[in-house]
Amino acid sequence: MKDTLIEKAKEVRLKAYAPYSNFLVGAAVLTNSDKIYVGCNIENSSYSLTCCAERVAIFQAISAGETNIKAMAVVGDADEPISPCGACRQVMSEFINLDTPIYLANISGVINELTINDLLPLAFGAKQLNDK
Repeated sequence: MKDTLIEKAKEVRLKAYAPYSNFLVGAAVLTNSDKIYVGCNIENSSYSLTCCAERVAIFQAISAGETNIKAMAVVGDADEPISPCGACRQVMSEFINLDTPIYLANISGVINELTINDLLPLAFGAKQLNDK
């Protein structure tokens, strides 16, 4: 499944709207129902309104009623595998379990396999909101 997710992320990255950075990113998530949802980065001239591929893929899954992700891949054209931004890491932590594999890759085939705890240790989440 890892190879399929990475391939889907590579494919959708070519649909990215990135006229300002020209940095195309694709992401794919596999849900518990074995469906794959994809997303690409969508830039905006007001940079803070740009939406990253990771969040687009997760939001696609959520919009389809899927809230449990069992694997994720993120692909970009860089020397090393790319890594999600802080906002994406926070969103990922909402829907990805601590042991869920996250594949960070580049288009040359270099892959790092991590977990959300590797990317965002001590994440803020529902536990903190419910611990009153």
